[in-house]
Amino acid sequence: MGPSNAHAVERLDAWPNWHLGCLALVGPEGVGKTHLAQGWAAAHDAVVLDREAPDVGAAAGRPALLEDVDRGVDEEALFHLINMAGREGGGLLLTARTAPAAWPAALPDLRSRLNALPVVEIEEPDDEVLEGVLRKFFRERNIRPPRDVYPFLLRRMQRSIPYARDLVRRIDEAADDEQRPISRMLARQILEDEAENLDLFE
Repeated sequence: MGPSNAHAVERLDAWPNWHLGCLALVGPEGVGKTHLAQGWAAAHDAVVLDREAPDVGAAAGRPALLEDVDRGVDEEALFHLINMAGREGGGLLLTARTAPAAWPAALPDLRSRLNALPVVEIEEPDDEVLEGVLRKFFRERNIRPPRDVYPFLLRRMQRSIPYARDLVRRIDEAADDEQRPISRMLARQILEDEAENLDLFE
């Protein structure tokens, strides 16, 4: 855990003492919202709701998780879920890329509730978080890169966890294809190839 998500973890750990029983966890794609939200859900036996057809009844008297709310959700269902969250045993964790005030809402009562929701924002992953996930992804492939690979990648890579996963995959596959060891030189080649490919589409 690094500074970019430490405050979010602290707020998640404060459940069930959330204002109105709700918390909106927001941040750009790839910063680890789902990882934190799913961890909270598992720790508290929360029901994970389907955004396209949320089962309001399943959330009665227990904590619930609803992800990607800014991508559209049934407004009446969301209104009822927010109302239920403050009742005994309830709770509602919502994730989105944007703050609740920016979510579409035609129902006036829902709009007022969204505007009042407590929000915690996750920033882009810092070096500590990114290095941790790079190490994890390499470890999952039974790879132990030289130590100088990590600072090299951190200075040049996109700051996103999905990108880190894909970058490790590409480095691993290139090492296998070319029968080369994982090294800073190989990492440079992968990043330069990526930059050249991006230039072709500009």
